[in-house]
Amino acid sequence: MVYVLNQNSQPLMPTERYGKVRRLLKEKKAVVVSKTPFTIRLTYISTEYVHGLTLGVDAGSKNIGISVSSEEKEYYSSEVILRSDIVNLLSTRRQNRKKRRNRLRYRKARFLNRVSSKNKGWLAPSIEHKIQTHLKVIEKTLKLLPVRRIVVETASFDIQKIKNPNISDAQYQQGAQLDFWNVREYVFFRDGHTCQHCKGKSKDKILNVHHIESRKIGGDSPNNLITLCETCHKAHHKGKITVKVKRGQRFRDAAFMGIMRWTFYNRLREKYEPLDVTNTYGYITKNTRISEGLEKTHAIDALCISGHPKANQLEHFYLQKKIRCHNRQIHKANILKGGKKKLNQAQYLVKGFRLFDKVHYKRQEGFITGRRTTGYFAIKDISGVKIHDSAKWKDLELLEAKKSYIIQTKGRRFLPPL
Repeated sequence: MVYVLNQNSQPLMPTERYGKVRRLLKEKKAVVVSKTPFTIRLTYISTEYVHGLTLGVDAGSKNIGISVSSEEKEYYSSEVILRSDIVNLLSTRRQNRKKRRNRLRYRKARFLNRVSSKNKGWLAPSIEHKIQTHLKVIEKTLKLLPVRRIVVETASFDIQKIKNPNISDAQYQQGAQLDFWNVREYVFFRDGHTCQHCKGKSKDKILNVHHIESRKIGGDSPNNLITLCETCHKAHHKGKITVKVKRGQRFRDAAFMGIMRWTFYNRLREKYEPLDVTNTYGYITKNTRISEGLEKTHAIDALCISGHPKANQLEHFYLQKKIRCHNRQIHKANILKGGKKKLNQAQYLVKGFRLFDKVHYKRQEGFITGRRTTGYFAIKDISGVKIHDSAKWKDLELLEAKKSYIIQTKGRRFLPPL
């Protein structure tokens, strides 16, 4: 599918007439705007006959499904992988700033210096970033195709019902931590005031609360905490023993969808007011997919959300991934001998290549994920599958320069009806 824009960069209907596209490019009547997906812009005045297409959006905390279709045919299909490192990066930045301030000078604490910035409607940076990514992906899609209607799935999750399927009535106001002073006391009671590693064999009566995952990414929720005696706790942090315990079920994705769903939907309606923006629900999507015998993927869910599950599907879809644009940490956290700081940022260009440039290497397309100043590069595809650990720069051909969204064409697996 070749996507077509008019002289003013407004989207027209895409085409599969490749011979005509080649002729237009050869006669300088069109120019290439993007290689993936392949998009051209006409340089002459043309007719602007378009269909009213429908955009289906399968919103999510880790992936987004996008599908543009009419009743007969699907014109665009994509899945977007969202970033999940925002919380960790913010925690690292807070840690580095605190360390730097304490090392260089003492500054009196100012706990209320950021309250004014948290106005009504403020959201955590990790949630805000994902909402902005949803809006950006939709904006990019609307620049490719003449969409007249947008349908979004707004999913809701009852977290307490997931934890306890038999919960009802007043039990919703009486959580597991009811009548406990704090989380620490609740964790001790839950674990029977017994060390979960040695089961009391050390005979150490002092109990500690241990984080299974780092506090930076795991948080202080009870499912990330476990009771250890002080002997086992110290031995674990010294590396003498290993506590083999997995953290409990996490509900970060369900909580994210509960927070963002209406904010995202309302912002979308406000931004694209002339278009028909509506919402649907997860149980409707599931029923449509099962009744039509379709495979469970984000892109196919988006097709069902658009209301055209019987449309002829494309043989390929575009897998996109949101990547980090800048690394603002200038130096490494650890100081070398002699008080020297090691730079944390690589050169802007190494042999003419940047990180996440799309390259061609021995009949394979991939992205640069690691660079050496000697001119050898690590190359992987968009899914993280290794192509080569040390490819020489002379063997690489630049296909596309780095963008905030890297994109690759993927074949779709067609399964028989369920």
